[in-house]
Amino acid sequence: MKKLPMHFTLKPLLAGFFLTALFALSSCGNKETANTESTEAPKSMIADAPKDDGPGLGRFKNITLAAMDKKVAVEGHTIFESKCSACHNPTEVKKVGPGLKGVTQRRQPAWILNMITNPAEMTQKDPTAKDLLAQHLTQMTFQDVSDEQAKKILEFLRDNDAGGAEVAKK
Repeated sequence: MKKLPMHFTLKPLLAGFFLTALFALSSCGNKETANTESTEAPKSMIADAPKDDGPGLGRFKNITLAAMDKKVAVEGHTIFESKCSACHNPTEVKKVGPGLKGVTQRRQPAWILNMITNPAEMTQKDPTAKDLLAQHLTQMTFQDVSDEQAKKILEFLRDNDAGGAEVAKK
């Protein structure tokens, strides 16, 4: 059997190495998604926005909340029960993920909305979400929640944190 010269066997190896290195270098850096459009919250949300964690990563940027809307909060509770309650309690008690009592005092509204609608990117790139993932050891999955449903869940969480959310206490 004829033995191939060494340069014939090294070329594919070197080409593979350089392609891998080129791919690794091209994927470095912080590539933001092109969608920087600010999504407004419904008028049913309140004007106090504490927290310093920033808005997180996703469609929601600057959210100004209006007065609490109990009807929307009740709708949000129904959505919370079907989409979130398998992993989260509306109390401080941890399930799979953290208990959510007080979340609206700890996080910006935009951060909460982005976590609900964009959990994978949030836990990969947002420092607070990364810390939560490290603490709870479970990746939050996207539950096919629309932006409107996420806003209703936020309204439920606000009502829950204000001591309202009578439906959550049952």
